[in-house]
Amino acid sequence: MDFSDVRFTGNVAMSVDTKPPPCCGEIRDVRDALVQKLSSDVGLFALGSAVSRVVQLSASDDEAAHNLAYYVLSDVALTQKILCLSNSVTYRRVVNTPVTTISRAIFMLGFDTVKTSALAMLLVDSLSNHKHAQSIRAELADALRASLVGRELARHSHYQGAEEASIAALFKNLGRLLVTSHEHACLRQIEVLVAAGEHSPAQASAQVLGCSYEALAEAVLTEWNIPATIIHALGAVPAGRQRAAANRQEWMRQVASFSVEASKLIARPDAEVEADRQKLLARFGAALNLDTEKMRELFASVAEEMRVLSDSLKLGGADIKAADAGSGMPDVLLMMTMGADAKAEGFHPSGKPVNARDLLLAGVQDVIQMRALGRSKVNELILLVLETLYRSMGFRFATMCLKDTKSGQFRARVALGEGHASRQARFVFQMTPERDLFQLSMENNTDLMISDASSEKIRDLLPAWHRALLPDARSFIVLPLVVQKVQIGLFYADRVLPASEGLPPDETALIKALKSQILAALSGT
Repeated sequence: MDFSDVRFTGNVAMSVDTKPPPCCGEIRDVRDALVQKLSSDVGLFALGSAVSRVVQLSASDDEAAHNLAYYVLSDVALTQKILCLSNSVTYRRVVNTPVTTISRAIFMLGFDTVKTSALAMLLVDSLSNHKHAQSIRAELADALRASLVGRELARHSHYQGAEEASIAALFKNLGRLLVTSHEHACLRQIEVLVAAGEHSPAQASAQVLGCSYEALAEAVLTEWNIPATIIHALGAVPAGRQRAAANRQEWMRQVASFSVEASKLIARPDAEVEADRQKLLARFGAALNLDTEKMRELFASVAEEMRVLSDSLKLGGADIKAADAGSGMPDVLLMMTMGADAKAEGFHPSGKPVNARDLLLAGVQDVIQMRALGRSKVNELILLVLETLYRSMGFRFATMCLKDTKSGQFRARVALGEGHASRQARFVFQMTPERDLFQLSMENNTDLMISDASSEKIRDLLPAWHRALLPDARSFIVLPLVVQKVQIGLFYADRVLPASEGLPPDETALIKALKSQILAALSGT
């Protein structure tokens, strides 16, 4: 990680007495030690890659919802947390049916909400289990609250891409968060300097770390390839009362600064912060179109959303104390306990959930609702159906193919599950004179549910391309998409274990209902 553009002016070993300033060699040692510590953390490198991928997703891209759904589904823990959040009382206001797919969560909550929630969850998962968990989670809570404040302000903004302000608010205190998690002794030293009353937080961090928290955050985010508009929004605003922003960049900087200060006030009891709230309002009210009533509503809304988010992410006080005592469960085990109901339902030996019927029914309802609202695109419906099949039936790989009219080949257009990217790229085939399983399914417009592909009769009907691409597929489905005898494509999904439990009539009917909704969408009816 390169911090060469950050100016280091202090010494990490400096105490609060009147020691002389460090020499240039000592400053370089401070910088090198900090850079080396952060750069050598494999988890921090992985976090940067993950954050960069999510931040780069843009709602203006036609494939954005697909890509965000793919990313979330590739992480089991993240999937469970997003679904948990989607099913909370605060977020599930429109309908009473449970949210069982990420596609529906994006449709219902909105792209930006799921995106910023995913970023918050990545930070929590990566940093909350370090030493000094109580301090780290307190900083994480501040960052999450700030992002919620930024999101609320962005909803009422006339600027295009205003949601970036929420991400800027989330990352505004990233420097302090990284120091808390990776150099806790420096954090304590900075706090001592501030408490002595002779240094501002910026001055104290510069003296102890050799750079300000803000400069550290900017350097890290630059290394993570975060867009410059977000990084520039981390800069400090001028002192005193703020005037209406002249442009989007200035507005984002105001929102990020306001959000961080508001977050700290929201965390404290109302009786203690009224005077500070009025000072904050006097400083930012005119610039952000806030008055006393709007600010109270903002604080109340964020406090409620933060309560739900804290519950979903296990940021409550009891969990913090347990983690600090060294007796807290690792996140991977906590995720298992969060899904207690699903665990009680259980799975068949094939991996298919026992409650597959309920999950399929929820998916059918989701598709019908999305079509009825008239706001969804065909590719969004296809992704929802594919995800419903993938999750409800416990498949390891699922894809939807469309026929290329020029080449006559059937080519995978979307895929989920294990190795989905590489398998999707190679899932290409052309009907041949040989009467194989796929050709028969398409010609007869017949849905196939194969419980054991290793049986001799089935094995003889498998085409060579399928045996080469998916040699370990033991149970799978083929759902041809045929409209007025025109072969459009097919759904395919498989497991590596046989499905001896079979497919009861009610599940078969629900799968056919999912397919019929896609056929109706494709034919424009």
